[in-house]
Amino acid sequence: MAARPDIVITGSGVVSPIGIGCEAFWSSLCNQQSGIGELSGISPANTPYHIGAEIHGFEPKSTITPRKALKVMSREVQTGFCAARMAADEARLTAEQVAPERLGVMFGAQMLYCEPVEMETIFRRCSAGGAFDFSRWGEASMEEIFPLWMLKYLPNMIGSHIGIAFDARGPSSTICQGEASSLLALVEAAWIIQRDDTDVMIVGASSSRISPTPMVFRTTANLSCRADSPQTACRPFDACRDGSVNGEAAAAFVVENEQFARARGATILARVSGWGYSFGSLDGDGDRHLQAIRHSIRMALEAARLPPRDVGHVNASAAGIVTRDPLEAQAIRAELGDVPVTAPKSFFGDSGAASGAAEMAVSVAALTRGEIPVTLNYEQPDPLCPVNVIHGRPRHLDKPNALVLSQSPAGPVVAVVLERADA
Repeated sequence: MAARPDIVITGSGVVSPIGIGCEAFWSSLCNQQSGIGELSGISPANTPYHIGAEIHGFEPKSTITPRKALKVMSREVQTGFCAARMAADEARLTAEQVAPERLGVMFGAQMLYCEPVEMETIFRRCSAGGAFDFSRWGEASMEEIFPLWMLKYLPNMIGSHIGIAFDARGPSSTICQGEASSLLALVEAAWIIQRDDTDVMIVGASSSRISPTPMVFRTTANLSCRADSPQTACRPFDACRDGSVNGEAAAAFVVENEQFARARGATILARVSGWGYSFGSLDGDGDRHLQAIRHSIRMALEAARLPPRDVGHVNASAAGIVTRDPLEAQAIRAELGDVPVTAPKSFFGDSGAASGAAEMAVSVAALTRGEIPVTLNYEQPDPLCPVNVIHGRPRHLDKPNALVLSQSPAGPVVAVVLERADA
């Protein structure tokens, strides 16, 4: 039986609250520049929650083709598409280099929520005497909604538009598993390449939690109350943490069979050397979730043939949630000891499905640049979170690898080992 091919990353693209494009993204990380602030479309007078990590300066028209596709693209579809285009450009991936049947797309996503403004006229038609008349909804919605409206908000449309643009006729799918979606998409893409079903996969995720609609759906439970100090609100592992901060982001990667990548002359950014995944609900005291994190870490290290003592740094999923951060911290300590840990959500909040992809982009950049970014707002250690958090100033990359963690409160847990290309 032939050995499974090595999996490598040759391109990376990011659309985030701390920068659009990898250089701007990395510059904000180095300068410890938070992307969290007052949300532009929400008035503090009208809602109790008005902070978040918002993408600024995003111009989809300069990237998206054909231009008419914008009519059926929600913001998450647009940002995901642009991140994929950036990744392909960095990888110098062209149609001549890979057969359409050997190119696939695997993207993470979540429910895409309609912006309230798109429903305004319908709501007004259904309002009578200060009350909402449900009997008017059917007729009003059919007359007012754009006929192709649904195509803007189907989670699989992010990957579909990417597949169409790149003529990717290989395996294509969308993973919807909450915050774990990004890394699960990467793992699935790696398996597809190792089965020799493709040579190249465009992998990533796009999602947002800053629109008022998902806020209404999810409520403000587990969100930080520091609305008066947005940039210090997200405090992963800190003793004074009081919740997470919503965000939006998209990140994408070109993932390839290493032999194929070298044959076409691609520059390798990092190697995906191992992964592990498990399931553990947050019910009760959270022990099942803690054990699932530990199991995923062990699986990933075993697959990568990497001893725990040789892990360079952990890129944690921690978002500053009072009850969840300790579970991840205790799992890391139990499996990896005093390994350096960074938590990028302190910069750009929790966007949901895309969080893992944005966080992985941090470690890919760290491996290529030799420096691990800090965790913002870590000031007071918490005995319940016994991890070696990188804070104050960046840490030099002493060991050429990283363990990236991602967990969803619904139960899925993923761990991925990345190695520097020359390791």
